[in-house]
Amino acid sequence: MTLDVPKKVEVLIIGGGIAGCSVAYHLTKLGISDVLLCERRQLTCGTTWHAAGLVTQLRATRNMTELAKYTGELFRELEGETGQSTGFKQNGALRLAKTQGRFEELKRGASMARNFGLVIDVVTPGEIKERWNPLETDEILGGLWSPNDGQVNPTDVTMALAKGARTRGARISENTTVRRILVEHGRAVGALTDKGEIRAEKVVICGGMWSRELAAQIGVSLPLHAAEHFYAVTEAIPGLPRDLPVLFVADEQTYYKEDAGKLLVGCFEKHAKPWGEAGIPEDFCFDTLPEDYDHFEPILEQAISRVPILARTGIQLFFNGPESFTPDDRYLLGETPEVENLFCACGFNSVGILSSGGVGKALSLWIRDGHPPMELSDVDVRRMAHFQSNRRYLFNRTKETLGLLFDMHWPNRQYVTARDVRRSPLHDKLLALGACMTEVAGYERPGFFAGAGVKPELVYSYGPQNWFDACGEECRNTRDHVTLFDQSCFTKFIVDGRDACRALNRICANNIDVPVGRLVYTQWLNERGGIEADVTVTRLSETSFLIVSIAASQTRDFAWLQRHLPSEAHVFARDITSGLSTLAVMGPKSRELLSRVSPDDFSTAAFPFGSSRDVEVGYARARASRVTFVGELGWELAIPTEFASHVLDTILTAGADLGLRHGGFFAINSMRMEKGYRHWGHDVGEEDTPLEAGLGFAVAFDKKGGFIGREALLRQRQNGPQARRLVQIAVRDAGDKLLHHDEPIWCGNRIVGSVTSGAYGHRVGAALGLGYIDHEGGVTPELLAKQNFEVEIAWERYPAQVQLGPWYDPKSERVKA
Repeated sequence: MTLDVPKKVEVLIIGGGIAGCSVAYHLTKLGISDVLLCERRQLTCGTTWHAAGLVTQLRATRNMTELAKYTGELFRELEGETGQSTGFKQNGALRLAKTQGRFEELKRGASMARNFGLVIDVVTPGEIKERWNPLETDEILGGLWSPNDGQVNPTDVTMALAKGARTRGARISENTTVRRILVEHGRAVGALTDKGEIRAEKVVICGGMWSRELAAQIGVSLPLHAAEHFYAVTEAIPGLPRDLPVLFVADEQTYYKEDAGKLLVGCFEKHAKPWGEAGIPEDFCFDTLPEDYDHFEPILEQAISRVPILARTGIQLFFNGPESFTPDDRYLLGETPEVENLFCACGFNSVGILSSGGVGKALSLWIRDGHPPMELSDVDVRRMAHFQSNRRYLFNRTKETLGLLFDMHWPNRQYVTARDVRRSPLHDKLLALGACMTEVAGYERPGFFAGAGVKPELVYSYGPQNWFDACGEECRNTRDHVTLFDQSCFTKFIVDGRDACRALNRICANNIDVPVGRLVYTQWLNERGGIEADVTVTRLSETSFLIVSIAASQTRDFAWLQRHLPSEAHVFARDITSGLSTLAVMGPKSRELLSRVSPDDFSTAAFPFGSSRDVEVGYARARASRVTFVGELGWELAIPTEFASHVLDTILTAGADLGLRHGGFFAINSMRMEKGYRHWGHDVGEEDTPLEAGLGFAVAFDKKGGFIGREALLRQRQNGPQARRLVQIAVRDAGDKLLHHDEPIWCGNRIVGSVTSGAYGHRVGAALGLGYIDHEGGVTPELLAKQNFEVEIAWERYPAQVQLGPWYDPKSERVKA
């Protein structure tokens, strides 16, 4: 449909695939009817029309599963609401495992699903055969059965969403190309189309493969890249049951869907073919890509062995069409950090259909309310670093990410493509010392250090991995001697100006109006009291502050900071992450070591916990801050990048006889778990308040000027003991079973919470986790002491100890020694 486009609307949506139509549909359900959707050609003509149409619910995390679950619920009702056929069929889904590792992955996913009532069950090969009779079950160990999953016709369901949106007032203009998004004073204000200029209060990019280039015109980073996606459709198969469940055999990189008496056989092969590196043609419309039988043949051969009737069935269609993938296989959702009032929903990594309902609902609420309706950090566009829009980076990473959809999702799984992008100045020296590098936000950092004769590599499993012993040695060395950690990847901002203190104090829940040389641990809260960032703030002078945060939050945190500094204030924020390296010197001998390389006084009297100042180290100067994320006496040294190598050499020379060794981030994670130190994005996030997270000590309720979120916390505090609290969990009798995330916490016959993060605690000798527990009367030490708890790991329950305080050094006597 083509119409005369209006000059002004409340919300302008760019792109008429299933995501754009879902956003339009859900906006109108919220009562926002002044919506215009512009599609450059026809609805569904990019990727949606050739999607396989699988509607499954179980995803990698709880909130992603919640969004997919809602999609299935929506599709069940949509045809009845709109009168438009959707082709939805609730025929269930089977996921199969050929290896013990895959079976554990599936069972862990099934356990996670218990947390929120997703109907799912673990099934035997015999039960799989009963539900999918054409299948050959040799080598199959078991699987999962999800009866509420199914399939849909992607084009029909998109048309139903569009019809529902139109019925409530939205306008859809096909054959309307958006040439450029209009930005004024850092805000999106509309778009220039081939039919003229359209002004809008909010703009939403749902342009699929074209989104990256459109956003790049205005300096917005949407890292995604198209890849060829293959499937084959057979001729009609006599007697093929019409109620066959959707079937996933991830160990063979294949999926199967019955469709009108035929079988669709698709794949996510391990070595993919990126497409469109030079840009997606503007006139690409219901087009396909050239067949590549040689590329698809190995997949088809496996499929014939798995489903023998394929050997005597002709192929009606070999299909190859492009879909877009992101660097981490998670889609891009939310308000962009670069431009206000500009939103996106794109880069769906072949899960656009099953995600579309939840995405449309969540983004519509975000547009209306100005904040996400739930914790969405997994897919929040602000998680991405700006460099990740680099074309060559995306091209090379996409070779891997398509296949990772079906590859094993091991704990600590590392990408192998597009690596060595961001390096510490100490990178080469650490490699020479045996570092096995892991990556976050493109930044290479040591995971662990391999001993003599040991190859620095990762060998994956769900139990203790090959670095387990090396990590234990690093932890115990930190407890007994002194360990050096390269934390250069941490994000660093400077905020200065005559109004810096007042402006920053409004953003921080704790009081940062402290004497020069003091370091403050604090959170940045939203108006609902949820935690948007978890940072330290050091006062460098009367008018200057240093902020340190985690590497993965660099883009998000800086955008939050900039948008909450008053425009009229004399205050300036700078990201100096690349200009400062950080070395953490941790352990009971750290004071002696630093005293050997510096003339400064590191005694407790002269340098108490929480203090920070410039010191001399060798021939250089550094900012030393007495703070720790591992629960031992120690200092973090912030060093101008060009001096980092010299400082490292100086410390290594001086610490040879003190038991000095290097440590990696696996050890940091183990030790922070023993101390119960929270990690943003896992244990705390925008739906968790400091009171629920046990961080009330970092909230200055009575400071002058208040802080964002204060009123919400005051209301919560008035209710007495919190009905939801972050607790610390120890599992001591589970063999080699470890906690990772989303394992259910049981009390009797009820699930009362779930694990948010986990690691093995080498200093206390137990599998540890953090997690939230709910109890209407308040979660108190007394309640926890008198209850018996279990944690479910891979469909089995294990006794667990649960408490509010840390397992290691609960009074922090070692930290403050």
